[in-house]
Amino acid sequence: MTTAADSGPPPPAELAEQLRTAIQHLLPVLRDRSTQRDLTPSRRAALATLTAHGPLRISDLATRMGIALSTTSRMVDVLDEHGWIDRNPDPRDQRASLIAVNDAGRLLLDTMRRETTSRLTELITRLPAAQQRSLHAAVPALEALSERSEDPS
Repeated sequence: MTTAADSGPPPPAELAEQLRTAIQHLLPVLRDRSTQRDLTPSRRAALATLTAHGPLRISDLATRMGIALSTTSRMVDVLDEHGWIDRNPDPRDQRASLIAVNDAGRLLLDTMRRETTSRLTELITRLPAAQQRSLHAAVPALEALSERSEDPS
């Protein structure tokens, strides 16, 4: 009798579909219980992008996030209204601004990351030990996928 373990991994397209579905179902679980309702997923992504790559011009933030400049501009206005970013003149072009996450924005992101980690920890502890080991073994592959998605080459 042949088991799934004996037959090797599924074809990449099938594995991709399984992974996409699992992620699609997991993300709302992590987001829905957030204590910070003003921090939508797109705003959180903008703050994370600015933390990792900032300070940035609005146009550079739009490019990094893959969204329209007008949408990014409105989002930056909201981030500014909530006090999560600072705008400073671009020293190379005084007509432009550089957007950077400030202390309040970093604190908010850190809080959200701790909440998400706590929820994931709770979910992981409910899994049988064998599935926990499988998740642990999968982390390097998931990290590699993440790194490759940031580098389009």
